[in-house]
Amino acid sequence: MTEKRISFWKIFWPAFTAIIVATLVYLLVFFGIIGGIIANVSDEESDENSSKTILHMTLEGEIAENSSSKLNPSSFSIDKKIGLSDILFGLEKAETDPNIKGLYLELSNVNCGISTAREIRRGLSKFQKSGKFIIAYSSGEIVTQKQLYLTTAIKDSYGFPGTMVEFLGLGTTPMFFKNTLDLLGVEMQVIRGRSNDFKSAVEPYLHSKMSDSSRLQTTQLLNNIWKEVRGEISKDIQTDTAKLSEIANNALVTSVEEGVSYHFFKAAKYEDEILDLLTKKVNIESADDLDLVPFEKYARKHFYNQQISNNLSKPNVAIILAEGGISVDGDELSSDNVAKYIREARLDENIKTIVLRVNSPGGSALASDIIWREVVLANKSKKVVVSMGDVAASGGYYISTAASYIFAEPTTITGSIGVFGIIPYTGKFFQDKLGISFDKVSTNKHSSLSLNHKLTPEELLLIQNQVDKIYTDFLRKVSEGRKMKTERVHRYARGRVWTGSDAKKIGLVDELGGLNDAIAYAAKQAKVDKVIPRYWPEKKLEPMEEILNQLEDIKEGKNANSSNITNSKIPASLQKYYAELIKLESMQGIQMRMPFNLEIH
Repeated sequence: MTEKRISFWKIFWPAFTAIIVATLVYLLVFFGIIGGIIANVSDEESDENSSKTILHMTLEGEIAENSSSKLNPSSFSIDKKIGLSDILFGLEKAETDPNIKGLYLELSNVNCGISTAREIRRGLSKFQKSGKFIIAYSSGEIVTQKQLYLTTAIKDSYGFPGTMVEFLGLGTTPMFFKNTLDLLGVEMQVIRGRSNDFKSAVEPYLHSKMSDSSRLQTTQLLNNIWKEVRGEISKDIQTDTAKLSEIANNALVTSVEEGVSYHFFKAAKYEDEILDLLTKKVNIESADDLDLVPFEKYARKHFYNQQISNNLSKPNVAIILAEGGISVDGDELSSDNVAKYIREARLDENIKTIVLRVNSPGGSALASDIIWREVVLANKSKKVVVSMGDVAASGGYYISTAASYIFAEPTTITGSIGVFGIIPYTGKFFQDKLGISFDKVSTNKHSSLSLNHKLTPEELLLIQNQVDKIYTDFLRKVSEGRKMKTERVHRYARGRVWTGSDAKKIGLVDELGGLNDAIAYAAKQAKVDKVIPRYWPEKKLEPMEEILNQLEDIKEGKNANSSNITNSKIPASLQKYYAELIKLESMQGIQMRMPFNLEIH
């Protein structure tokens, strides 16, 4: 039987043709998307050139220090967060933009710290005082206390009829794991710095309730923050603070309608009524003709363009954003990145001063020391000014203390000058619950340290001495940076946290104010007449992000507004606990962390 041979060309040409056709289809789709993006940008630009343009700001989900966009491979979408720096810049730009008539602000489930909310509130007030209008609208299932804090600064603030309102004061409910660990047979061997009785980050592993020192500092912290929040709301809605306390104590405002009677809102309105108000503001006949430009895209585009322009014009003020838990590497505040940013700014002869924005509860002692060293070196040649955000505590304070001047918001959580280490003993768990036992062979007395063998008193003393050494070094560096005697620093240290207003009274910070205040001060001290800022990390526009944004817009049949919340379908509460587990797993070595995770509600 003769084998029939197939000609090479009979295989080649069909395959080649298929590849060409597939490539052409891909290119058509790709350039179609790019064309859509260009058209969308052109539409935005033409919208912004209208004298009746209204910016549409949506504050929903998490607000970070720095905007971020990451590709979510599971959903092939972009997970985005809008940054405080973008918001403040966008408001300043819009304030002087002749094409922007006003701002339509929608709020729902805003997730940020009190100090971040305070800076946004101040930016909104400044925009409003420029003569341009703001209409704020709170919708969703509930108007949170934080949303009320933001919107009471706005004259024309409305809420959805029947929506619940939360105005009950501040509270926190820390979680304790001691009983669970006892059931599992896991013992947490905790070593705190010398007399660090306020360093209560370790208490969930040791106790089933708050210690007296922890309760004392937390009570004072909440009372001080509540005093600031209540005072600002009081001024804006012209209701004395005693009345606001009565409203909170007796839960007198639980709906938008009740909020109207107490001046928290101007009126209760449906969305179509809000759109009618906007049409009257810009003198047009129909809500269909409203020219609404998404604030996030407006701010991001202008911020990016400003950075490109500034980099060509030799920027003179460095603004370094340092946010998150401190570690040597990773996605948050890593010494690998932040130390490099400070070094680059120090070596750039055009940069005259550095503003370090710190929003961190601390973390690795080693990583904190690496960053601290770069601040010391930079401060010798060009002054470093620190601006503290929601929290700049423990390691967050450590990296700040070498700066020439420190700004904090009155509501900033700072201090927590202290050190601790946690070493779990899991041997009993493995033996009693799983039937697993361990043995050891070693060449020296301490050469087989393990989580499955309990530390001896001698080994605990070795680690205690190391922790005390780091704490003593922490005190010395604060003493030198703040020009205070070590004994006085220790009096305010011991792991205790303070609000920014209290920290100013005891000398841990120099002045109360936000990021823009710190930039203005740094420029004045460096004799910079016109601030040309450069931000680290550098702002970048990712082509894939733009493509996916456009696809999302097409899918939703609309222009996406500020989508600053992640697209993950995992419930927010589970995401929070998962994030805490990841942080716990990543802890290595001695820690300089906040004494607790304060979640105010």
